[in-house]
Amino acid sequence: MPSVKSEVAGLVAKKVGISADKAEQAVDVVLNFIKQKLPPTVAGQVDAVLDGSVDLSDGVGLDDAAGLLGGLLGGKK
Repeated sequence: MPSVKSEVAGLVAKKVGISADKAEQAVDVVLNFIKQKLPPTVAGQVDAVLDGSVDLSDGVGLDDAAGLLGGLLGGKK
């Protein structure tokens, strides 16, 4: 099962029209920036979600999140 981070990167690649490698780099940059702005305990929770330690079976809207990230990066509309 792919990690949440790799799922987001895949969606960004698809929606923005960039390579998977570039999408992974973009997701890493954005996530690291966000985590630096969060309190350490919240950043730890983000890491837990990203590495699959948290059950997301109720849905998270990753397609929407990837679309938003793609829009921020100037990708396809």
